[in-house]
Amino acid sequence: MKIQKKKIVLIEDDVALGNSILELLLLSNFDVVWFEESRVALHYLTQNIPDLVISDLMMPDMNGEELYLNIRKNKKFNVVPFIIITANVDDEVKLRQLEHGVNDYIMKPFKVKELIFKVNNVLEFRRNIQKNFGNDPFSKVTIKLSEKDFLTSLNELLLKDMKSKPDLDELSRKLFISKSTLDKRIRKLTGKNISQYIREFKIQYAMKLINLGERNIQFLVDQTGFRSFSYFSTSFKLYLNMTPRDYIKSIQASNFEL
Repeated sequence: MKIQKKKIVLIEDDVALGNSILELLLLSNFDVVWFEESRVALHYLTQNIPDLVISDLMMPDMNGEELYLNIRKNKKFNVVPFIIITANVDDEVKLRQLEHGVNDYIMKPFKVKELIFKVNNVLEFRRNIQKNFGNDPFSKVTIKLSEKDFLTSLNELLLKDMKSKPDLDELSRKLFISKSTLDKRIRKLTGKNISQYIREFKIQYAMKLINLGERNIQFLVDQTGFRSFSYFSTSFKLYLNMTPRDYIKSIQASNFEL
């Protein structure tokens, strides 16, 4: 049986770079449609849904961020990964794209292997999500989730409402279990109660933001939904045995050594 190639839409206004990326993707056995103009690409995407979209950030008329926000208005694109290509290393710009939901970055200049690895990784992640959950990851099919799928579903729900204090009744309802069963399953799978699991999940998210370059601790507090700066710092130190400031310094020192 012939295996269907994954379809990628590429939006890149730099002709030389676009040709290079197109050639790399074709050689890696992808089906690629390349557009030099973002508005033409947007028109195409209103009628066609690919497996992946790769777009340059800085483009005339409509940039990659605007394009992303426009196609995300169509719910069918909720499961289509989006990768941004950019030479902009500004942390605020990167974090804003991630907050919107962009899946990954390819920083210019990039290596061939980096591009192919990132494309393969996001497509494999999407394939696994579809395999495990189908079109609706929180449908009633998930009532009897495996241990791994249960935690994946829980984590996705927590990510969607990261800035707020989790509503345990709402979490339980979406996972089709009672609140007491939710706590029991988390204790069984992780050895932690629900409050500890959620708190540490938020700390891990804060650590990822720091690793991406975020240095404003109040921003981390707001993004992770902790009720106060002091509670965030105390929880962070309890989890990692160092304060957020010390962790940031350790990351900066590691980057300097590299």
